[in-house]
Amino acid sequence: MPNLTCEGAELTKQFAPEDQLDDIIGRRAQEFNQHQLRMKINKEILIAKANSPLQYPTSFNVAPLQKSLIPGLALQTQARSVTTVKREAYKVSLRVKSGVLSVEDVLDGQQVDGQGQSELSISSSSLTQLNDLLSRVTYTSTIYHVRTSDLVNFSFQDHEAIFPIMIRRPSVPVLYDPGKDINSQVTIITKTFLRYKELNVLIKSIRKFYPNIKIIVADDSLKPEPVSGNNIEHYIMPPAQGWFAGRNLALSQLTTKYFLWVDDDFLFLKETRVESFVEIMEAIPELDVLGGDVSGDQFHFILEYDEGEEEEGGCLKRIEGGFHQPLSGYNGCFLVDGVINYFLARTEAVRRIGFDPFLKRVGHTEFFIDALGKLLVASCKGLSIGHQTHRAQNEYDSYRTQGKREEKRKLAHHFFKNFLNYIKY
Repeated sequence: MPNLTCEGAELTKQFAPEDQLDDIIGRRAQEFNQHQLRMKINKEILIAKANSPLQYPTSFNVAPLQKSLIPGLALQTQARSVTTVKREAYKVSLRVKSGVLSVEDVLDGQQVDGQGQSELSISSSSLTQLNDLLSRVTYTSTIYHVRTSDLVNFSFQDHEAIFPIMIRRPSVPVLYDPGKDINSQVTIITKTFLRYKELNVLIKSIRKFYPNIKIIVADDSLKPEPVSGNNIEHYIMPPAQGWFAGRNLALSQLTTKYFLWVDDDFLFLKETRVESFVEIMEAIPELDVLGGDVSGDQFHFILEYDEGEEEEGGCLKRIEGGFHQPLSGYNGCFLVDGVINYFLARTEAVRRIGFDPFLKRVGHTEFFIDALGKLLVASCKGLSIGHQTHRAQNEYDSYRTQGKREEKRKLAHHFFKNFLNYIKY
C-alpha cells in the first residue's frame, strides 16, 4: 500500500524495463545501502535519563587520530561527610567503540584504570579530586575517517549517559573574492539551442544595464553560429547534449561567488537588478539559491517527501505555490524547495549538487529534488526579468518537447537514482 501522501503519484518501477527489473532492483538496493554508509545515516535516538548526576557534553567535534579533551565531564552528586569512618570511593566508568581514553597528568596514588584503552575507570574518595580527573579525560580515535562518529558510555552506580563524539577531518575553506562591484561578484550563465535570435536579444538587453558583466553561453546547437561581444565566453558542445549538460558546462567555468541563471529567451528590464539578489544573499549567508519572477510569474514549490519503506523507496510530490515560511525581513519572499528558471545561486553550493546530464529535454524540478535537504532556497517577488514573445520553431520544438518515451525514461531514472517508489510533479 502506498503512503497516504503518495495517492495519485506514479509508481516509478513500472517504467523500468520489465526484462531487467529484478537486476535493476538488486543494484538499486546495493547502491542505497552504500549511500546510507557514506552519509552515515543513523536513526538511533539517544534518550537522556531523568535526574542523572552525570554531567557531559551533548556533542563535540574532534579530528581523527588526534587526542582531544572531552569538555564538561563531571559528577554532580552529594559529597559524603568527612566524618564517615570508612569512606566509599566515588567511581565512574567511560567506554567508547572506535577510540581510546586517557587522563592527562595522572599522579601517583590517583586511581585511574584503563589508560590508553577503550574502557576507562576513575575512582577517588574525594568528589573534588574525581571531578579534577574527569576534567582531564581525553579521547583519541583509532580509525581514520573524514566524517564519522563514536559513542561514549559514561556511568556511575546505576546511572548511565550516552553521548556522541563527532569525528571530523577539518576542511579547507573555498572562498571567492567578491571584488568591489557586481561584475566581480556575479556571472550570468545560459544554455542555448537553435535560438540565436533570442540569445542575441537577451545579450543586448543585458548589455544595456550591465555592459561589463561576464556572460557564459553553453551551446549544443546542431550548426553552431558565432556569438561575440565584450566579456562573453561561448562554449560549443556536441550537438543536442541537452539542458542539464549545458548547465554543468557553464557551471564548471565559473570563477565568481555567484551566478545568475537565465533562459536564452529572457529579457532584462529596468526592474532587473542583479544587485538586489546579491544584497539578500549577502545578508543571509545560509541562503544558497534565490529565485525571482519572470514577467510577474513567481513560480515556486515545495517538495513533500516521505522516505517510505527501506526495501521499496520513498514518495515525493511537488506542491506548486507552497512555501515553508516567509523569509524574515523581506516582504514577498518565502523559503521554498524550488524556484523558477531565474535565480541567483552560490557557485560553491550548486557545484556540490550539479545538474544530471541524463535529463536532456526537460529538467528543472529534478535539480531541486537532488538538492532537497542540502540547499536552502528562497523565492522573492519583485526580482523581475522579462520574457521574449514566443515564436514557433518546429525544429527546436521537436527537440524541446518531452514525449511519452522520454517521460517514462525519466520516471524509471527517478526509481533508481532517487530511490523513489512513487513520484508526482
